[in-house]
This record gives sequence, structure tokens and C-alpha cells, in this order.
Amino acid sequence: MGATKYYDVKISVLKKLDVGDIHEKYASEGVPTKCSKYKEGQEFITKNCNKPEGFCSWAWAGIQDKVVYLALGHDYPWVRQKGTEIFCCADGLHPVLYKLERIEGTES
Repeated sequence: MGATKYYDVKISVLKKLDVGDIHEKYASEGVPTKCSKYKEGQEFITKNCNKPEGFCSWAWAGIQDKVVYLALGHDYPWVRQKGTEIFCCADGLHPVLYKLERIEGTES
């Protein structure tokens, strides 16, 4: 049996959410109201399902299984575009929405 082939997957930062009232009630003093790790529109490429350099480990822990699913060629039936998924980071005080897109023709 041959080695598993994976497509590359592009991860784009769609939106950094501000959960104002929740943040105000629960965040420690001086903690930013939005994720300070990324800029909206920032992009990362996964190769062989590995975490891209500079990508947040906290976000990666939640997003990795979705990356693998797309990299193996599967589609999410509830998403209009094939090879795409929308994911939200699990950080409740600094949620970030990501768009994951399989890059066709990049099997490695």
C-alpha cells in the first residue's frame, strides 16, 4: 500500500470577533478585546497536514481535524463551496473565524 496523499489546505483569517460584554465581564485587566495574533485576511498554507509556521497552537488544536478531512479530499455537505469549511477558534474571549480551503492539484 502506498503512502497517504494529502492536498494542501489554505487557512484564511476571515474575522476577529469582539465579544464585548462577555470580555468585559470575564477577561483580566489589560487583556485585548480581540485576538492579537492575527490580522483579518492573513493566510497560512498547510503542507502534509502540518501546522503552518506562525499559526496559533490553541487554534490548531481545534482546526487540525478539519484540515485533515479536507486534505484527504472530503467535503462538508453543509458548506456551499466544495473543499471548504468555516471554523471558529475555541477561545471564548477572542474568537476568530477561519476559512479553510482545499487547494486542488497540490497532492503531496
